[in-house]
Amino acid sequence: MRITSKILSAVGTAAALASLGATTSLAQDEKWDIAGFVENATFYRDGSGISKSRNTGQYEFSKDFGEKFGLNNFRVSGTLRATYDAVYDINDDEYGDSAGGPRSFQNAGSTTAQALFGGNGDSPWGTSILGNGGAAAGNPIPPGFLFDTSGNPNEGLRVLGEDMHSPNGGVTLGVPVRPCDEDSRGCGLDDYMDFDTDDLRFPEFNDQLDFIRELYIEGSIPTGEMSEWFFRVGKQQVVWGRTDLFRVLDIINPVDFSRQNIYDELEDIRMPQWIASAEYRWGATSLFEDLNLQLVWNFDEFRPNALGQGGTPYSILDAGSFFRGMNNCWENGCTVSNFVPAGAIGLDDPGLIAADFAPGVIGIRQVNLPDGHDQGGIKLEGVYDGVGFSLNYYHFYQQLPVLRGDIPSTNAFTGEVADWSHLIAFDIDFPEVDLIGGSLDFYVDSIKSVFRIEATYTTGEEFANTLEADLYSDSDMFRWVLGIDRNTFIPFLNKNRAFLISGQIFGEHMLDHELERAPLGDVGIPNWEDNYTMTLLIKGWYKSDTISPQIIMAYDYEAEAGTFAPSVDWLINDNWRLIVGFNIKFGDGMEDQQFDDCRACNPFPPFTATPAHADPLQSGSVGLSGIQPLGRFRAGPLASASEEDEFQVTLRYRF
Repeated sequence: MRITSKILSAVGTAAALASLGATTSLAQDEKWDIAGFVENATFYRDGSGISKSRNTGQYEFSKDFGEKFGLNNFRVSGTLRATYDAVYDINDDEYGDSAGGPRSFQNAGSTTAQALFGGNGDSPWGTSILGNGGAAAGNPIPPGFLFDTSGNPNEGLRVLGEDMHSPNGGVTLGVPVRPCDEDSRGCGLDDYMDFDTDDLRFPEFNDQLDFIRELYIEGSIPTGEMSEWFFRVGKQQVVWGRTDLFRVLDIINPVDFSRQNIYDELEDIRMPQWIASAEYRWGATSLFEDLNLQLVWNFDEFRPNALGQGGTPYSILDAGSFFRGMNNCWENGCTVSNFVPAGAIGLDDPGLIAADFAPGVIGIRQVNLPDGHDQGGIKLEGVYDGVGFSLNYYHFYQQLPVLRGDIPSTNAFTGEVADWSHLIAFDIDFPEVDLIGGSLDFYVDSIKSVFRIEATYTTGEEFANTLEADLYSDSDMFRWVLGIDRNTFIPFLNKNRAFLISGQIFGEHMLDHELERAPLGDVGIPNWEDNYTMTLLIKGWYKSDTISPQIIMAYDYEAEAGTFAPSVDWLINDNWRLIVGFNIKFGDGMEDQQFDDCRACNPFPPFTATPAHADPLQSGSVGLSGIQPLGRFRAGPLASASEEDEFQVTLRYRF
């Protein structure tokens, strides 16, 4: 196993801090609170083998110093975490330096391709009829349909979406899937989805020092008998919101979805940031049982949500694969299946043919990460007549990427460089967003249940939109979530201990949704105008609460897909804990979610016009659809993970 000097240095720093905390606790007055754990989480995925073998060590320390620096209850707290995911070593054929291989690309229904390539007519990478293969056969090929296979070979590849669906005549492309130190193709987005083997094995040891999960100081200044100012500054998680899983108000810290898509606890997958918060606490007033006002400033560098990358076991919506494949298209060229009707290039052929695009024609050129330190907001929170409430405002950068088209690129037919409308050539951006919202939680005694409600309204978010010349638009968004918790006896299961039954429903409404019917299909924004996702948790306890079975279910209404996750949590003793479970998907997969893929957007008129275009000199989509790339937004996290059934075992030792 190759471990770089950077990793060794970071591990040494973490160990030194842990040792310092333990030594200090003995050298001073033994008031340091110290805890931690070591853990192994091993997951087995049907069809892929081991998908995770994550070994984690976490060390937690804190100490109250009393009055210091003019503050009461001055406290220093920290959490250090180190992870080694052995999946990149023990299952390297799937996820490591031997992943992927040579791939061929579909020419759906093409008689010419069947004659040239035999079998089902798929053409190997870099040898399509419209590209290197056609040139080798003596056919005239425009300059934008050739790439150098010696520098961009047919190895270490997967076909986009091959683990989730068959091509079905749609657009797919090749994705390099080996770590970036083994294969640098598609890793040209600096500081974004460009992880090498050690970055993947040891995700906390990076330039952002993520092995420091928390490190902050806090304290208070009394302003009255009940009131005070409370301050906290440092690397931390600031949690707004009252519900689980759904991030409606809880948007201050970005999230690392590459750990396990949407299934890890938010506490474990939030990415801590350097944040300062000041909170004025009135305490009880004449009107409220409790009231406080919090100001938050995230002065850290902006970080987007981590989505995984091509070749990692977890990549929510498989977005990491799409981004890596598209960056390779831009930098090195690529083969794209089923891209052009064979008749459009003069062949007497009813099918679709693949194309070998040259560098700089289509793909993702660069990522534009915001460089400001101006994310911040305010929250008023309190309790009135037994009802907890909050009112929230936050200004931030969108944590999910948007692809903005209309960038300078090469006309595949003429070689001219210009901004071409409706061309699938993009930069990645993260627009500024404003959020207002609020929350409630209250107990209804007549039904012995707790209700949790959150709602937000945002402006400035951006989404893919094939109606627009630059293939994106913004929309105001309204999101809400309702949660209900109830402790309920189920006598035939346990007559001595109540079960927790917790349900949630999440709703999302896009106020500026655009969708039109074109000659060959729908065109516009692939996201659903309205969608709902439901979850249900049933959790019980046995043997003096040392054994806790539970079932978690989630269902995406529009995608018609869900997950069923039973598990048993066994607290063996004060130190050892074992969790065994399954994560099983059901319902429709990604294969049923098709949307306009813009291969019929006529970006290079009149060369790319189809018979469905009323004006061959006008760019614009006529709605030819496939699963990739925009079907992922309709499939959502559940349907796009439909082939990721897993058996999961986690063993933890806490000290």
